Amino acid sequence: MSGLADDLPAFPHRCRTHAADAWGASFDHPFVRALVDGSLDPERFKFYQMQDARYLEAIADAFVLIGTRCPNPDDKLWFTQAAERALQTERSLHLHYGDELGYGPDDIRDLTLTPTNRAYQNHMLEKAQRGTRLEALAAVAPCPWLYREPGARIWDELGGAGATDPPYADWIRRYADPAPDETMDLDELLGRLDRWAEGQSEAVRERALDAFRTSARYEWMFWEQAWTQQDWPV
Repeated sequence: MSGLADDLPAFPHRCRTHAADAWGASFDHPFVRALVDGSLDPERFKFYQMQDARYLEAIADAFVLIGTRCPNPDDKLWFTQAAERALQTERSLHLHYGDELGYGPDDIRDLTLTPTNRAYQNHMLEKAQRGTRLEALAAVAPCPWLYREPGARIWDELGGAGATDPPYADWIRRYADPAPDETMDLDELLGRLDRWAEGQSEAVRERALDAFRTSARYEWMFWEQAWTQQDWPV
């Protein structure tokens, strides 16, 4: 189970089906397509990277909050490690591009969040604090899952390891085929999503499906806010 195949566990399959429109739209967003063909304006990429660095801080907070709600020590450890990876391993890619694009940690810290970024963070953190554990996990799942899937598809489209490096190859490679110690185990995440859905009422599962779809929509909106370089209207 890689998150890319059709033989997904039952509840993750329901989640992806429930969010199918937003899920598919992310692959075809002009920001993503410009990443593929190398035509993406560096200023748009810089805008995305800086906003994403701040988003990763929020998803790390959400992982920690979910961990505090887990009675199983193995689950607590897994979510703690997921938070650490979000803050350390993935941020290293942002800082790498910061050297190229002209921003650093102070610029990220002082950044004004876009309306989309703030809303997405609030959605995740609200579910992590006030939703069921299943809702909380469903709300954070689209980020790592949705990145892995288009990353792999894009890398295949470019010709995989035999391709010449496009301008954003490091970013594409990072999500297409990450080293085992560089990111969370997607199979573990989806396995927990499936197990935690077992024995829940249909009403609880429906709320989790809606939390998942909302996050999938925000993922598309995250591409959009970078493409348009979104700002507050007033």
